[in-house]
Amino acid sequence: MIQRLLIGRCLSALATALIPTTLTLAVLRATGDGGALGIVLASEMVPLLLLLPVGGVLADRIRPERVALLADLTRCLSQAAIAIELLLGVNRLLDLAVLSAVAGIAIAFGSPAVPRLVVAVVPGEDRLRTNARIGVATSLSAVVAPALAGTVTLAAGPGWAAALTAALFACSALTLGGISTPAAPQPNPQASAAPQVNAAQVKAPQVKRVSSFGRDVAEGWREVRGRRWFLACTLAHGVWHFMAGLFLTLAPMTAVRELGGEVSWTVIVQSGTVGLVLGVLAAPRLPIRRPLAVVQAGAACYLLPMVALAVTAPTAVMAGAYFVAMFGLGLLSPLWETVVADEIPERALGRVRSFDQLISFASRPFGLAVAAPLAGVTGVTALALTGGVLVAAANLAAILPSRSSLRHAPAEAAPARVT
Repeated sequence: MIQRLLIGRCLSALATALIPTTLTLAVLRATGDGGALGIVLASEMVPLLLLLPVGGVLADRIRPERVALLADLTRCLSQAAIAIELLLGVNRLLDLAVLSAVAGIAIAFGSPAVPRLVVAVVPGEDRLRTNARIGVATSLSAVVAPALAGTVTLAAGPGWAAALTAALFACSALTLGGISTPAAPQPNPQASAAPQVNAAQVKAPQVKRVSSFGRDVAEGWREVRGRRWFLACTLAHGVWHFMAGLFLTLAPMTAVRELGGEVSWTVIVQSGTVGLVLGVLAAPRLPIRRPLAVVQAGAACYLLPMVALAVTAPTAVMAGAYFVAMFGLGLLSPLWETVVADEIPERALGRVRSFDQLISFASRPFGLAVAAPLAGVTGVTALALTGGVLVAAANLAAILPSRSSLRHAPAEAAPARVT
């Protein structure tokens, strides 16, 4: 089952990474309008952000492999429809926007189910290694997919790139859908794991089964709020994503204008990719005693490329800084997935992770959108320096509540403690 999970997640990651490049090339070929491209890409993001909390509720109510199956099948159908439109030469902007919105809805429902699927399939002692393997696949997909989509588009057209994406989602759906997991666990007084939740807050199983979506969302938020370490780290990660949006907008412009052109930016990006993959590979192999401290320190490393950007450091320096920052992210990803899976009760894992994903999904596009206007007001130097200090301060400050909250958590709440 673990092998099936890994194959399914690899296929889904590659298919997901193909979509932005395929859509970008398709829309620009058809319209040549950047505004039209923004509409199509936003059409996926808006329903995703709105429906993530609902997806978290369903992830806790329904077996995760069924949610993953339906989500990937839906994305398969949306990509197949896009492929048919492009191959027929229709190229209607409204159709592409609607189909992108359908894909966004599928992501909103499918993403919170993935952590539950990992927990249900992988024993606690193997989760860090499994999460690291998934992280490597996701990282490599982000590198390979744009080149693959571009090659297929240049050779045969964007319709065939969309068709390839649809086929990969079909294979992923069949692979993940074939996993068998136990039914979604029901809450009981012995299984409640929120450190600051008292007995009066524990709902009987009969009440849980008939509770409304709104009640379930509110209960998920109580699980988040009852864990200071999780809330502090999640908000700090949101700061990281926002600053990443700033850097990925401003650094390419700086590299092209002042550091030698597109080659400089390519060197910087590829250095980051190497750092990310090495960090993911190193995470399960290092003797880490306090994983949450490493998670937050890894995120704080984004200070380095922000400072390099602020002082317009040479290409080699900025590439080295970005390498370290992305190595920190590589450590962060599998460690964070594993700690959260061990500390959050499975009955609430989908809802808790949906809040985490909501902040992550929203922060980076916001940073991308406001980077240029903010730089126009403050200047790149001031903005990058301020952003670097904020990302380091927010993530390092989250270590203290993380340590104290976990230290006083009851032992039965997390038998596979990794702090």
